[in-house]
Amino acid sequence: MNIKERVQEMDALVSKGAIVDSAQEFFYDKANTSNYSNGKTSGKPEMVAKMQEFAGAIAKVNGITHHHTIVGKNVSASEFTFDFGMNDESKIFWHEIIHRIWNDQGKVTQEEYFNAA
Repeated sequence: MNIKERVQEMDALVSKGAIVDSAQEFFYDKANTSNYSNGKTSGKPEMVAKMQEFAGAIAKVNGITHHHTIVGKNVSASEFTFDFGMNDESKIFWHEIIHRIWNDQGKVTQEEYFNAA
């Protein structure tokens, strides 16, 4: 499996705001996630549900910028800036590094979010 191609495909979906689709397509069934706010998910169904809830809370996408990606043998790190207006009228502006570990089938087994600001 060509991990570099899989990373490019996933980053392209995220760049379009298709965060639910990216989780459904690219996550391994037993994938785990964690973020810099101590949030965690265990398993693909939990991550998909979290992304569905989050996407449903977005009123307006002001911008999603993919800055850079680096890819190793089974590891990638993608830098994004996310700018959202939320349904509760709050604003979200995240500058993140998304670190992913991939299995041989081209699925994400571990994803961690780091604050790049």
